[in-house]
Amino acid sequence: MTEFENYQSPYSWRYGSPAMRQLWSEAHKRRTWRQLWVALAEVQQEFGLVTAAQVDDLRGQADKVDMARALEIESEIHHDLMAEIQTYAEQCPVGGGILHLGATSMDIEDNADALRLRAGLDLICAALTEGIQMLAEKIEDTADLPVMAFTHLQPAEPTTLGYRLAQTGQDLLTDWTALQAARGGLRGKGFRGAVGTGAGYAELLGVENLARFEKKLSEKLGLEFFPVVTQTYPRKQEYQIVSALAGLGGTLYKFAFDLRVLQSPPIGEWSEPFGARQVGSSAMPFKRNPIQAEKIDSLGRMLAGMPRLAWDNAAHSLLERTLDDSANRRSLLPEAFLIADEMLLVSRRLISGLVVHEGAIERTLARYGPFAATERVLLQLVKAGADRQAMHACIRKHSMQAWEALQAEQPNPLADLLAGDREILKYLDAAKVLELMQAGTHLGDAPARARDMASLMRSSVS
Repeated sequence: MTEFENYQSPYSWRYGSPAMRQLWSEAHKRRTWRQLWVALAEVQQEFGLVTAAQVDDLRGQADKVDMARALEIESEIHHDLMAEIQTYAEQCPVGGGILHLGATSMDIEDNADALRLRAGLDLICAALTEGIQMLAEKIEDTADLPVMAFTHLQPAEPTTLGYRLAQTGQDLLTDWTALQAARGGLRGKGFRGAVGTGAGYAELLGVENLARFEKKLSEKLGLEFFPVVTQTYPRKQEYQIVSALAGLGGTLYKFAFDLRVLQSPPIGEWSEPFGARQVGSSAMPFKRNPIQAEKIDSLGRMLAGMPRLAWDNAAHSLLERTLDDSANRRSLLPEAFLIADEMLLVSRRLISGLVVHEGAIERTLARYGPFAATERVLLQLVKAGADRQAMHACIRKHSMQAWEALQAEQPNPLADLLAGDREILKYLDAAKVLELMQAGTHLGDAPARARDMASLMRSSVS
């Protein structure tokens, strides 16, 4: 139950999926610590250091996290992991005495974090895979739909809606590849003690047994370990993971920003879904604000700054370890994942419910498309034997006249102006000029490329 009389992070209840929130919860972290203590004891039993009864006792209490007791102890000793050890030991009269044997705090905490990072990446990649498949379908549905493209936020030439969306799809594939690489390269600290030499375990097992001891733990946890560590695993790993999440955030940010621009009434070609009972403004009842896209961009800004903090944690981890990363990692890692998770949740809703206003698309094409179509007319005039520079000047003259008409809120007259120009008609008949001025067919191979990208997206994540 969320307690609202004290500050609660919005990530505790407002943002992110229930699965992601549960993964980064305090209780789950402590259950993961206990999972590691049980695994350590099980392997130590194989080496004759502890008894089966002691391991069974630990295993039987592994899920019985007692936050109240642990926090009570921590208030006195000011060490959260030691408080959990004492709480767990109190619950285990047989096995409590061998709990944490040979270990240092980061043998437990860093391996637990590695397991949570891996699970978090699995959740993100699953959500991203679903989003990529949804977007691939949208790309295919709109691969042939002509729209006006904009460069410098000014009308440029036509493209297709599917091809525009394919840019986002291509970037999401890049993000998916980066996240998969981060997932595949993820490593735990292993069990190496205070400075990573394994000296304490060597005293218990003999140095000749260390490699076999760690191999058994790695297999039991299903987690590979770094070959060289200090008191912690290399914090560069977290920089790479957070950077991959921020890269994904950048792609989703741009998609949402484009939607916000295109939802603006002067363009009005897209809009995000708006519920029948949804309220757009407390003051203006008519408002239909793009609040979901704005949420993505708001969260994306925060995520974009997190790789810098992760960089500092890696670069400032002096010698064999300093503690100045500990406090910020308590929020950095969960919030990086929860932000990315929320951005994916909202993006999938926007993709599936995206409203495309074809009337507005046609209006924009009719208004600005003729300017882009002049390129086709010029090329065909030159192919027919006309002087390129003379025709360029002729088309430019009529284009300036057409811009004046638009500024006077009149329809674009450019096609008719060119079709009626005597110099142009020496080389092309009026019907041909009007045909060439149909901007919606001036698309190159954009439709085919959009469909190819959709197929690549599907095959890459299947």
